[in-house]
Amino acid sequence: MAEDLKKMYRTVMDDHFPPQMEISFIETDIRQTLFYEKVVWVVDDVQRGLRYGENPGQEAALYKLVNGNLVLGETETIQPGQFLASDIELLQSGKHPGKTNLTDADNSLNILRYFTDKPTVVIVKHNNPCGVARAGTLVDAYVQANMADRVAAFGGCIAVNRPVDKATAEAITQQYAEVVVAPDFEQGVMDVFSQKPNLRVIKIGNIERLQTFVGQRCVEFKSLIDGGIIAQWSFKPTTRSKEDLKLAECEYKGQHFKINREPTDKEYDDLIFGWLVESGITSNSVIYVKDEVTVGIGTGEQDRVGVAEIARDKAYRKLADRYCFETHGTPYNELTDSEKKAAIDDQVAAEKGGLIGAAMVSDAFFPFRDGVDVGIREGISAVIQPGGSGNDYQSIEACNEAGATMVYTGQRSFKH
Repeated sequence: MAEDLKKMYRTVMDDHFPPQMEISFIETDIRQTLFYEKVVWVVDDVQRGLRYGENPGQEAALYKLVNGNLVLGETETIQPGQFLASDIELLQSGKHPGKTNLTDADNSLNILRYFTDKPTVVIVKHNNPCGVARAGTLVDAYVQANMADRVAAFGGCIAVNRPVDKATAEAITQQYAEVVVAPDFEQGVMDVFSQKPNLRVIKIGNIERLQTFVGQRCVEFKSLIDGGIIAQWSFKPTTRSKEDLKLAECEYKGQHFKINREPTDKEYDDLIFGWLVESGITSNSVIYVKDEVTVGIGTGEQDRVGVAEIARDKAYRKLADRYCFETHGTPYNELTDSEKKAAIDDQVAAEKGGLIGAAMVSDAFFPFRDGVDVGIREGISAVIQPGGSGNDYQSIEACNEAGATMVYTGQRSFKH
């Protein structure tokens, strides 16, 4: 039985999707058509499309936009030929990509496009980032992103915005990863990666021009159970600098409430960084960020207090695992020495999971102060959220009581 299950994951589907696809939007006598071609690769001298869909047994196909133009209202879609994840170059592929590999790569690029001035690494697992970091060198950014959630990063997609150097490649091969996405690879790097023959190494030259995708929209399609389709514009964050933010304030029952202090430059950096990372996270979500590194990421929950608590709890667990791995070379859950474990627990508790001085990021407003209070109890110093709750005054009071600051984006960032 166990071997049968293993065979399931070695499945290679022969999909029956046609080589071309057209989608037309028709209004009276105006027709706008988008033209697509299916993407295939030559793997072991055989043409292959996607390995399979979300699960073995589900056929899937990848199409790239090759022609056509769509204008709805005053917004145009991304123009044909600006390829990213829909036209990858496989440099190494013991197993060619499946749907989840491509969607993970795509969402990592969705986040990565906002960060061009410093080496940045985004590690995605199940279409959500588990670690994002910016640093002075690519290897430092990778190490910090990986250690932000070393457990979840296992088998993830690693995307970087700089050519991979040998030091970064060697660091990557110390763990198990499924995909590496980069604009290029320096000499000797592929020799390092060849030690992991099933690692999918993907080159996307357009990563160097990722910033040109900032502010551009595409049409997203969601298929319904009855075959219906919901079409929507992709999300475009309008808050990308501190000048776009507004200090939290509101009116409640004739009284004016306002945050007492403005964020410091460092807090602004973390707030903006966190808000842009947030745009690639499944809602309902809350994350914590410190020194432009994710500390705790909570995703896909139904209530805001609960997801704030989940992100907090993950921050504690992941920091404990990091300290254990760095000090004793073993995962925290496998450490059997109770004294060593207690020492790690004490250190993590004293540092409150690394949340002291962190920024708290929420993709939608806090309906009550209890969500903000979760972060404040752990020592966060700044909050970024859309604002707009009838009880915004409660969150403002909570921050002022703790000496924390809070800013509004004026824009919700749900992603389902």
